[in-house]
Amino acid sequence: MGMLSLPGFLSCGKKKDFSLSNGKDAHSSDNDENLERGNWSNKSEYLLSLVGYAVGLGNVWRFPYLTYQNGGGAFLIPYTMMLALAGLPLFFMECSLGQFASLGPVAIWRMLPLFQGVGITMVIISTFVTIYYNVIIAYALYYLFASFQKVLPWSDCFSWADEFCSKTQIVSDCNTTLHGEIIHANYSFIMSNNLTCINGTINYKPVQFPSEQYWNKVALQRSSGLDETGRIVWYLALCLLLSWMIVAAALFKGIKSSGKVVYFTALFPYVILLILLVRGATLEGALDGIEYYIGRQSNITKLMEAEVWKDAATQIFYSLSVAWGGLVALSSYNKFHNNCYSDAILVCVTNCVTSIFAGFAIFSILGHMAFVSKRPVSEVVDSGFDLAFVAYPEALSKLPVSPLWSFLFFFMLLLLGLDSQFATIETLTTTIQDIRPKVMKKLRVPVTLGLCAVLFFLGLICVTQAGIYWVNLIDHFCAGWGILIAAVLEIIGIIYIYGGNRFIEDIEMMIGKKSCLFWLWWRMCWFFITPVLLVTILVWSLITFSSPTYGSVLYPAWGTAVGWCMIIFCVIWIPIVAIVKIVQAKGNLIQRIVSCCQPAANWGPCLECHRGERYSHIVDPEKKKEHEIPTVSAFVY
Repeated sequence: MGMLSLPGFLSCGKKKDFSLSNGKDAHSSDNDENLERGNWSNKSEYLLSLVGYAVGLGNVWRFPYLTYQNGGGAFLIPYTMMLALAGLPLFFMECSLGQFASLGPVAIWRMLPLFQGVGITMVIISTFVTIYYNVIIAYALYYLFASFQKVLPWSDCFSWADEFCSKTQIVSDCNTTLHGEIIHANYSFIMSNNLTCINGTINYKPVQFPSEQYWNKVALQRSSGLDETGRIVWYLALCLLLSWMIVAAALFKGIKSSGKVVYFTALFPYVILLILLVRGATLEGALDGIEYYIGRQSNITKLMEAEVWKDAATQIFYSLSVAWGGLVALSSYNKFHNNCYSDAILVCVTNCVTSIFAGFAIFSILGHMAFVSKRPVSEVVDSGFDLAFVAYPEALSKLPVSPLWSFLFFFMLLLLGLDSQFATIETLTTTIQDIRPKVMKKLRVPVTLGLCAVLFFLGLICVTQAGIYWVNLIDHFCAGWGILIAAVLEIIGIIYIYGGNRFIEDIEMMIGKKSCLFWLWWRMCWFFITPVLLVTILVWSLITFSSPTYGSVLYPAWGTAVGWCMIIFCVIWIPIVAIVKIVQAKGNLIQRIVSCCQPAANWGPCLECHRGERYSHIVDPEKKKEHEIPTVSAFVY
C-alpha cells in the first residue's frame, strides 16, 4: 500500500484522480482527451453542430431571393468564387484557431494580446444577435401553433381584417372602347355597362393579402413606428419564453447535451426541405417559379455589375457565420489532432448546397402561388420576414391540407433557428468558462439558466408592439459593420502580426506536415485576397449606408442614434483593450507595443503532450500552481 501525493497522468491530458469525493464535471467524460475542458463525444456531433450553426434562416429566406435578383443561375459563379476566396479561408482559419489552443473567442487572443478586444467585440455582437434571433424563433413558434387549425387563420380576410384586405387584386380603373372611342373609366362603370378593359391599361387598388394583414395586425400587433412602443404582446412573450427554455434545456450540460440534440435539429430540416420540394414540384406553375429562380437562360451580363459580386461576397460571409466567435468556440472542444481542414471544406460545401437546394423548394411553391393568383412570379417573391411570414404562408394556404404544409415549414424554421442559437449561447458560456473555469465546472447549469433568463428579459422589448422595429434595428447595425470590422482585424492580426507562416506551422502540428503546394492557395487568400475582399465590402457598406427602414416606415432620428450607439459599444472595446494592454506592459512606448504584439507566455496547445519543441517552454500558471502544491488525493494499491 502506498500514498500518491501528485496527480498521475493516464494518457495525454488524462489525469488520474482517485479522490472519492471528487465530483465529475458534466461537461467532460472519461473518454475525453481534455478532462478539464471536455471534448465532443464524437466527430459527428461537432460536424452537425457546425452545420447547424452555419445553415440558418438566411439560407432559406435570403439566398434564393438574391439568386433570382442577380441573374439566376449566373449568380452561382460569383457565389462559388466568393466561397473559395473569402468564406472558406476564414472558416478554416477560425476552426484551426479554436482547435489549436482549446480556447474561446476572447481567451484565444493570448496569441496577440493587443487584439483581445476583437474577441470581446465578437462576443458582444453575438449577445446582441442572440437576443433578437430568439425573437424570430418565437415568431416561428407562434405560427407553428397557429397551424394547428383546420383552416389557417391567414388564409382569408377574417374579423381582424380591414377594407384593404383581399385575396385577389381589385381593379380600380382602365381604358375601354365605347362607341368606337377609347375612354378611361373606373371599373364599376365598365362592369355595369358590360365593357372590357384593354390589356395593359388596368390599374389596381392598393390591397393587402390576408397573410400580410395577419402578420402585422394579429401576430405582431405592429404599431406605427419605433416611437410607439405599445404593450408587450403576451403570446409572443410566451413563445419567446418557450424558445429560451428549449435552448436552456439543450445546453444545460454544454456540448455533451447539445451534441445529442443536433442529431435531430441539424438533420430533420433537410427532410422537411425535401418534402416541400417534392410537393412543390408537383404543383401547377412550379416550373415558372423555378425558372425565375435559376432561369431558363441565366443573365450572364449581370456579372458585369459590381452589386452582384458584393451581394455574393456578403451572403457567403454572413451565411458561414465567420467572425461571430462561434466557430472558435465550437472548435475549441475538438481533440487536438482532428482534421479541421476537411471539416471546414465539408461544412462550407454543405452550407452552399443547402442554400441552392432550399431555393428550389421555396420557388416551386411561390410559382404555384403566382399561377393561382394570376400574377407574375416577381410580384410574389420576397426576402427576409416578408418571405418567411407573408409570401410563403400565403402560398401554403392555397395548398390542399394546408395546415400540414404550414406546420412542416415553420417547424423547419424553428429547427434552423435553434441550431444557430445553440452555438451562439455556447459561444457565451465558453467565454465564461475561459474566464472562470472553476465556476463553470461547479455551476454550469445555474450559469447557463441564468444567462438564458437574462437574455429573455432583455428580449422583451422585441415582443412589444414596436418589437419588429427593434429586431430590424439590431440586425441592421450589429449584424453588419461590427462583424466586418472584427473579421478584417482578425485576419490582419493573425496573418500580418502574429505571422501567417507561424500560424501555418501551428496548423501542421494538428493535421501533419503539408507541401508548399498545398499551402499556396491558403497563403494567397490569407495574405492578400481575403483581406482585400473584406475591406472592399466594409468600405462599400459604409459608402452605401442608408438609414434603417422597415417596409415604408422610416425610423426616427433617435432610433438611428441608438443603432450607432449599439455598434460603437460593440467595437469600442478594440481600442480600449489595446490601450489597457499597452499601459500594463513594461518599457517605453515602442517596447510596450512590441511586447503586446507577441504571444502571451501561456499561448499554445492546452495539453503539454501536444506542445512539442515549439511550445515546450510554456507552463500554464494554473497547472504550475497545481504541481507546486502536492496534495494527498487517494490510496493506491
